[in-house]
Amino acid sequence: MRFLIKVLVSAFALWLTTLIVAGVTVVPYEETEVATILTYLLIALIFGVVNAIVGTTIRIVAFPLYVITLGLVSFLVNGLLLLIVDWISDLMGFGLQVESFWWGVLGALVLGLLSWLIGLVVRPSRD
Repeated sequence: MRFLIKVLVSAFALWLTTLIVAGVTVVPYEETEVATILTYLLIALIFGVVNAIVGTTIRIVAFPLYVITLGLVSFLVNGLLLLIVDWISDLMGFGLQVESFWWGVLGALVLGLLSWLIGLVVRPSRD
């Protein structure tokens, strides 16, 4: 249940991010509302998997850079992860489109902030 809530929160935050950041867009596989919602959910799922696997690996390997830069390198890593999700969804023929690396960094920053704020509101209980 917690995983489903996290995916829903990420999808909603991604939708808000595409409204705020001009360089980040989502192209659904069809022009229907259901297809658009499913595209956002699929991208949120892909982002969660990429963040869990690739993101964790990069954070472990780049730990000295995190310490030296006091965590500022995390903005660059999150932008890179958003570009990886762009690449994966592009292989499927629909999904996330990020115009450049710096749009990815800004999009990842906004996405992270929105996910955190929405997560505070809909935080699942630990029962």
